Amino acid sequence: MEESVMSDPLVHQPATRREWLGLAVLVLPTLLLALDMTVLHLAAPHLSADLQPTSSQLLWILDIYGFMVAGFLILMGSLGDRIGRRKLLLIGALAFGLASVAAAFATSAGMLVLTRALLGIAGATLMPSTLSLIRNMFHDPNERTLAITIWMTGFIVGSAIGPLVGGAMLQFFWWGSVFLLAVPVMLLLLLVGPFLLPEFRDEQAGRLDIASALLCVSALLLVIYGMKDSARDGLSLLASLSVLGGLALGMQFVRRQRQLKDPMFDMSLFRRRSFSVSVTAMLLSILALSGAWLMIFQYLQGVAGLTALQAGLVMLPAALVQTAASLLVPRVARLFAPGRFVSAGLLLAVVGLLSLLLIQGRDGIGLMVIGTILLGVGVMPMMILGTDLVVSSVPPEKTGAAAATSETATELGMAMGIAVIGSIGSAVYRRHMAANMPDGLTTEQMEVISDTLGGALATARELPPDIAEPLLVAVQGAFAEALHANVLVGAGIMALTALLTWTCLREAKLVEGAH
Repeated sequence: MEESVMSDPLVHQPATRREWLGLAVLVLPTLLLALDMTVLHLAAPHLSADLQPTSSQLLWILDIYGFMVAGFLILMGSLGDRIGRRKLLLIGALAFGLASVAAAFATSAGMLVLTRALLGIAGATLMPSTLSLIRNMFHDPNERTLAITIWMTGFIVGSAIGPLVGGAMLQFFWWGSVFLLAVPVMLLLLLVGPFLLPEFRDEQAGRLDIASALLCVSALLLVIYGMKDSARDGLSLLASLSVLGGLALGMQFVRRQRQLKDPMFDMSLFRRRSFSVSVTAMLLSILALSGAWLMIFQYLQGVAGLTALQAGLVMLPAALVQTAASLLVPRVARLFAPGRFVSAGLLLAVVGLLSLLLIQGRDGIGLMVIGTILLGVGVMPMMILGTDLVVSSVPPEKTGAAAATSETATELGMAMGIAVIGSIGSAVYRRHMAANMPDGLTTEQMEVISDTLGGALATARELPPDIAEPLLVAVQGAFAEALHANVLVGAGIMALTALLTWTCLREAKLVEGAH
């Protein structure tokens, strides 16, 4: 099939059946990536028993995938603009499928770390490619908003069914089976992608600047590593140096892009208000959301005593309502300006966060479900219309870089939320436990209890009832305070984001190349 480059598309040209079938194909990798991020945590105890990784190796097995995705997104988005977005998507699908097979049959912890890293790099090719292809395939603003909504729904469904699918597969198969889920999906993409997906690329783009690519990847990897290390082990010299080094390399990357005649990433995109404000708002929304979400799952599995599968079932109503609400976003978006609609949704999310302040002890599952429903429904206009504004506010030939920037913002927001807001919750938890520690504990036990919720619950199971019962009461109270602290910080950030979108996206419109 001949390649086509859309430099001046007809804005309201309706999509044909081929485009809608192509969209169905593009949703598959998004669903799979969301599912892949949840099932591995369920498989961790099983692979630990088999491969016997050290604690450091296990953390790398869990984290390396996210590091690689975040670090390579902008590079892959820019590469797709140059070599063709369909071509990059198919190369990434092949690499993801092969790496999945290698991960499934890994015979050592080191091999699994390596294959997870390869999966992350391959995953970074899929996200900007799918989103930029949607931007190029759907020119009518209403159809494009609906297409992005369906694409975003893939994430919601994948996240919702992850614990259910993972729990079922681990019950009947070995831990490596969770990786094999990717193989039929990627095989289908490779078979039908060349026929249903058109090719797009920037014919004016020059060669990829290797120095810029190295600076970009190194900067993002160092910043993400420093943030995640701080969230896991507290602020340390290594984590601080990692973040500072990443920021320094990032500044050098920006300077280099401004000097190059043909930059890897066009920094002038940030002069477009719809682009820069939407990217910032998405980062802040995910930051506020992830800080609270971290505590929500800890509450369900730690304080409320649910298994991972039961926690997934409890969160299923929120996912179903969120999916239904997301499908209404395109219709409601026709009635209101994007900035107004997004702001109203974020304020609803603030209400959802604040409702979690009513949770006390272990009897708050109902409140948790209601709060997460409001939270999930509230952020959907931001995630759908914000993404739409990002990709529709730039020229068609730059959509790979724009889509990658959008995805990178969400990855950075997630890392910052866990690191910054998570650290605040941890400090509140430790302070409460220090003041309410029951008598009869050794110094070592007190350190474990004050460190994490999981450590406190494991210690309580080994203690006699007269010490364990007051300890559990203290732990539940400490965690409730930590949850409330995270919720208040998240609600404040979400409210400021609503104000930002209300004031700065007032005139924004979902049209091609809008400023």
